[in-house]
Amino acid sequence: MLPYLNADTPFPNVDDALVEPNGLLAAGADLSSERLMRAYQKGIFPWYSPGEPILWWSPDPRAVFFVDNFKIRKSVKKALKNNDLTVTLNKDFKQVIQECAAPRSDDNGTWITNEMLLAYASLHHHGHAHSVEVWQDGKLVGGIYGVATGSIFCGESMFSRISEGSKIALTCLIYYLKAHGFKLIDCQIENPHLNKLGSTLISRDVYLELLSNGQSFNPSKIMWEPKTLNWKKLLGLCDV
Repeated sequence: MLPYLNADTPFPNVDDALVEPNGLLAAGADLSSERLMRAYQKGIFPWYSPGEPILWWSPDPRAVFFVDNFKIRKSVKKALKNNDLTVTLNKDFKQVIQECAAPRSDDNGTWITNEMLLAYASLHHHGHAHSVEVWQDGKLVGGIYGVATGSIFCGESMFSRISEGSKIALTCLIYYLKAHGFKLIDCQIENPHLNKLGSTLISRDVYLELLSNGQSFNPSKIMWEPKTLNWKKLLGLCDV
């Protein structure tokens, strides 16, 4: 039987997560910043649809990007070359998550509920959740957001309003994280889109070991101050 958590109930051991659906661990509790950070530090994340209780997951295997192994896609280089784009960090977290929550052309709903919007806005306010934005002519055309814990960045969602917009945001985020000592981006659940971008599957045990080893990593707070990123220098594309 799936455990139901109250506000003061600790998370079960992730080894108790279901095999099918893969990684479902518990239901209930709340989305307070304290609860969310305890979850991420244990390799757990919330994912549920409107009308459902809060569901907590820890899948096995886990999809990740190792930042040292990531390669810029040719399509991203081309998009950067052919468009006058600006890339920023933490300049408009609220709009990024709202865009990620908007219905997509391939479905009719979203898993990012109003409750989730408020919860991650609070995480951002407390310095745990961050975003990368892609702008064209003053309009937000791509972005990604997630949660930093130790040397791991847990990617939550991304969106695109132009071709390659989300890939540009992801690429700039990965290179920015690499420049500041981060080791990987947790993509949580495998999907074909992430596979094409070069994600790797690792076991939950390996992920938890990397997560635990990375908790002592403490990047400078200056790293997350809102700023415009020099993407040409960051990506080594000064000739673009």
